[in-house]
Amino acid sequence: MEGDSVTLHTEVETKHQESIKWYVSSIRIAQISGDLSFVCTDVQCNEETERFRDRLKLDHQTGSLTITNIKNTDSGEYTLKITNIDDSESEKIFNVSIT
Repeated sequence: MEGDSVTLHTEVETKHQESIKWYVSSIRIAQISGDLSFVCTDVQCNEETERFRDRLKLDHQTGSLTITNIKNTDSGEYTLKITNIDDSESEKIFNVSIT
């Protein structure tokens, strides 16, 4: 429902990953490195992206993404890309629908 928060869970811990990246429509909206040397959300990740305006929260232990004060315009496909320490990659897609 509009105005609520939604959390997209990675089900991993960052210390076991090289990097975790979140995308909407192929635009990177959040990223965290396993050693926490690099963390970004929204405009910090992509200067032309102000869609979320400080409404993204990234869990530093898991890389899970929380969208606060969610809006109808936030509906869509969110892609999680995880790069493991051994350089293998995995991808998970979340479909977010706001009613």
